[in-house]
Amino acid sequence: MSIGMLTVLSLLPIIAVALFLVVLRWPASRAMPVCYLVAVALALFVWKVPCVRVAAASIKGLVIAGSLLYIIFGAILLLNTLQQSGGLKAIRKGFADITPDRRIQVIIIAWLFGALMEAVAGFGTPAAICVPLLVGLGFPPMAAVVSGMIIQSTPVSFGAAGTPILIGVNGGLISQEAVQTHVALIGHNWDSFLSLIGARVALLHAVAGVLIPLILVCFLTGFFGKNKSFREGLAVWKFAIFASLAMVIPYVIVAHTLGPEFPSLFGSLVGLAIVTTAARRGFLMPPKDQYWEFDKKENWDPEWSGKIEISIDEDNDKAMSLAKAWSPYLLVVLLLFVTRLKTLPFVDLVNPLAAGVKSWTVTFPNLFGTGITSKLQPLYLPGFIFILVSVITLFLHKIDWVSYKRAWWDSIKTALAASVALIFTVPMVQVFINSDGGAAGYDKMPIAMAEGVASLVGAAGLSFLLLSEGLELLSPEVTLSAT
Repeated sequence: MSIGMLTVLSLLPIIAVALFLVVLRWPASRAMPVCYLVAVALALFVWKVPCVRVAAASIKGLVIAGSLLYIIFGAILLLNTLQQSGGLKAIRKGFADITPDRRIQVIIIAWLFGALMEAVAGFGTPAAICVPLLVGLGFPPMAAVVSGMIIQSTPVSFGAAGTPILIGVNGGLISQEAVQTHVALIGHNWDSFLSLIGARVALLHAVAGVLIPLILVCFLTGFFGKNKSFREGLAVWKFAIFASLAMVIPYVIVAHTLGPEFPSLFGSLVGLAIVTTAARRGFLMPPKDQYWEFDKKENWDPEWSGKIEISIDEDNDKAMSLAKAWSPYLLVVLLLFVTRLKTLPFVDLVNPLAAGVKSWTVTFPNLFGTGITSKLQPLYLPGFIFILVSVITLFLHKIDWVSYKRAWWDSIKTALAASVALIFTVPMVQVFINSDGGAAGYDKMPIAMAEGVASLVGAAGLSFLLLSEGLELLSPEVTLSAT
């Protein structure tokens, strides 16, 4: 089969995702099972991969999907626990009291608080929290949604305590012999290798992230302001750049020193502390007579509001201090910190704790004799920490049992809703990655795709593709054969 035809076929799973999700706008729960079947059909009938290998790759995908659902459930449980306790209401009021200028509010809430929600929860949680919060402050719903989506950039690769790197990248690369060979050649162990990937990813995201808050406020004023003026957004460029640097500088430093669990966590926390303090003291803030506000609600475009009312927990009348409201998230950061760092001043105390949470490992070795292995560490995954902190918050915030049971039930329903898409999406990716070893003798689908690009644009284009996708980590022999 020609390289061009093989390239087109290897792209079919990706094309199917774009077709069903973007063009036809199917829900993921309906689209992803079809996309999984596309990948399986290609593996079985074109690449002629043995059925047992496809089954093994699918099971590995299910194990990874289970890990993701575990994290999603824990993150949403903690969020719902704070909703029931009144903690979210206190956090929202704290933001509202900083300034009435909508441009500053959107930077602090969407960019910094949204980055923190991405760091501790991920999986769409920033939109789920920040969008209603902004609507509750008086933002048009469409403006709130756009703001929540724009910030889904810099923090996402380290969302849910580094899940994309530690589970996504790790799950995709750890079984690849060429990658393992390369890691050995450069003298790294696997953990340090993942940290190296995280450090490079953080640098790329940070460069783009410097402009995200400014883009955010320009979109806000240019599309949702009374005067439709981008210039009104540019007027706070100093504060916007300051807010971006307050987040991305510690973000990059932490990525290079502490590992992929922490860049978004520490970057957002440090940024929030610096920027909210600066805003309260008037640093780089616009003059009071130049505070920016939306036009009157009756003048809004009807499309900005739609037909759905976003509910806010105003019926929760529990009063709570900001310190108490923030304490669960700070506790999450602390527990992640002490269970993952290898060197601390009190290392003798921390090492047993870190070793304890990592000791329980569930392994699925050499599935069906294919060499494909999967494992998970239930106590080490962030989901366990989220659930533990939720239980602690039950007593810390003195939540009644009826409310706490409601938090659990709502979280279970949310996790179940996400499960249908995940249990097909991740196995599809694993079948795509593990499509080598077939009777047809073709390279696995990602390599076939890279070879097709190389034939079109040459070695320079392939080098760019490999760098952008992280596939430069392949051994020199594989890279040479592809070029």
